[in-house]
Amino acid sequence: MRNGFDGLSGIVRNHMRGDPHAGDVFVFVNRVRTHVKLLYWDGDGFVLFAKRLERGTFAFRASQEHARELRRAELMLMLEGIDRIDTRPRLRFAQNNFRVDDVA
Repeated sequence: MRNGFDGLSGIVRNHMRGDPHAGDVFVFVNRVRTHVKLLYWDGDGFVLFAKRLERGTFAFRASQEHARELRRAELMLMLEGIDRIDTRPRLRFAQNNFRVDDVA
């Protein structure tokens, strides 16, 4: 989790095969799930949000490919400490998706 703007945008380009300037929010979680960073291009520069938990871990289950899309609601649940596996979403219109990647 030592990467900043340039390192994380490089991971998006090289490992996730994505475009960091596309306007998507890219979410990075460390292996022990105590840190999360969100990278976002707002049109004239990158915005980087970071959160470190003092106790506990984020309810995030890594997928085999280590990158997948999250809906906005899933990201909000993860940041608030709610395990999305134990909740049942109601049928709604499709929401925004975000990309998630495990980073050492």
